[in-house]
Amino acid sequence: MNGDRTDPVKSVKPGEPVTPGEPGESPESGEPVAPEAGGDDVDEILAGIGPRLRALRRDRGLTLEALAETTGISVSTLSRLESGKRRPTLELLIPLARTHRVALDQLVAAPATGDPRLHLKPQHRERGNVLVPLTQYPGRVQVFKQVLAHREPKLVTHAGYEWLYVLAGGLRLILGEREFTLRPGEVAEFDTGEPHWFGPVDANAVEILHLFGPHGDQAVVRTGPSKQAP
Repeated sequence: MNGDRTDPVKSVKPGEPVTPGEPGESPESGEPVAPEAGGDDVDEILAGIGPRLRALRRDRGLTLEALAETTGISVSTLSRLESGKRRPTLELLIPLARTHRVALDQLVAAPATGDPRLHLKPQHRERGNVLVPLTQYPGRVQVFKQVLAHREPKLVTHAGYEWLYVLAGGLRLILGEREFTLRPGEVAEFDTGEPHWFGPVDANAVEILHLFGPHGDQAVVRTGPSKQAP
């Protein structure tokens, strides 16, 4: 005896049929076992990554050279990824997801969790601009996440009230004859009846959280900074 544990072996009499375990169980022990992953499903997911990467890059108006400079991934590797000739890895997908400012599961088309709120559908507008609706309540304050690419200023007016919070990059805001530059963590709010425009401060995209009240509705602040005793 060497002290090692030996699993019992189930004996089968001659002519006695071997009964497998229940579905999802090991025939020998009856313990649960993980189902084997479908190779076809994995191949299908991997095959869809390349076209998705190419669409994201083109939507943002980026060349392979510009994307290579931002991510540190060579042009040849990026080209092979988009054409499906290079197998995607986390080391390649993580910097791409950061550059495109999307969740990693959006690149690989991860299976749905069953909760539609966790699978928001981006709306691609002008070249390089992405709008992600975070709420779907008609007639109430609407919330969006936006990625804005470089564009020329064009002031507009319309009914409503807007509240902008900068997540990443720099935001240029023009209100009438006034102009502001906002950095990550800074907020601006204004009546959209005043001529206004907002976009990136330079050639780089800016990412913002955008609240819009179509009827002039505003976010209601219930609390404020604590007053310090004199």
